[in-house]
Amino acid sequence: MAEIIIVKDAAAAGELAAEAILRLVARKPDAVLGVATGSTPLGTYQALARTVKAENLDLSAVRGFALDEYVGIPVEHPESYRSVITREVVEPLGLTPSLVHVPNGRLDGIQHAGDEYEAAIRAAGGVDLQILGIGRTGHIGFNEPGSSLASLTRTKTLTEQTRIDNARFFDSIDDVPTHCITQGLGTILRAEHLVLLAFGEAKADAVAAAVEGAVTSSQPGSVIQLHAHATVIVDEAAASKLAFADYYRQSWDTRFDWEVI
Repeated sequence: MAEIIIVKDAAAAGELAAEAILRLVARKPDAVLGVATGSTPLGTYQALARTVKAENLDLSAVRGFALDEYVGIPVEHPESYRSVITREVVEPLGLTPSLVHVPNGRLDGIQHAGDEYEAAIRAAGGVDLQILGIGRTGHIGFNEPGSSLASLTRTKTLTEQTRIDNARFFDSIDDVPTHCITQGLGTILRAEHLVLLAFGEAKADAVAAAVEGAVTSSQPGSVIQLHAHATVIVDEAAASKLAFADYYRQSWDTRFDWEVI
C-alpha cells in the first residue's frame, strides 16, 4: 500500500514534499528529480524556492526530467512544458538549465523522441524522486485511461476531458494540442520514490481509485500500488472518497520519529 498522508491544504502538502526533496539533495547533491507541471506541484516548488533563498542552498548540480510535453507546440510558447518548467522550476530553484530535460515534442523526429528520452533517463542513472499529479480521468503524466501499465515514453492522444481541463492555460480549447509525448507508466515505476499530490473534491474519485481500487489500465494512477515507495499527499477534499481515511490519519499521527516521507 502507498503511504497516504491527509493534510489541511495544498500549502501543507507542498511543505512536506519539499522537505523530502531537500533531504534527498542533502545526501545526493546531483539527485535526479522527476518534475511535473500544472497547478498541483506549484506549492512544492514554491516551498523549495523559499528554503533555497532563506538558506542560500546550491541546487545547481540537481538534474531533472519532466514527465511530458505537448506535441507540435513551439518550445518558446509560454504554455509549452519546456517554458513552464523553466519558469516555475529551473529559475526559482537555481537549477542548471542544461541539466533539466523535457521530452522533445517537435513533429520532426517525433517517432524517435520516446526512445531518446528513455535513453537519457537511463544515462542519468534513473529518477530518484518523481513528483506526480493526477487528472480527473485518473491519468498520471499524460497516460490516459487504457495506457499499458508497462508503457514507456511515447506519444499519446489526449482525451477531450484532459484538453478541457488544460484549456484554462490557453486562450481557448482550440489552442490546446491534441497530442503529447509522455513518460510511460512503466517509466514512472522505475523511479526510486513516487510522491503523488492531489487537491480538491474534483480529484476525490481519481484518488480513491488510484489508492484503494483495482490496479487497472482504466485507472492509470492505480499503478502506484505496484511501487515499493509511493507517497500520496492529499487535502481533506481530495481524501473525501477514501474508505480508510481514518486509518491513514491514525498512521500518520502515530508514526515513529524516524519515519519521514
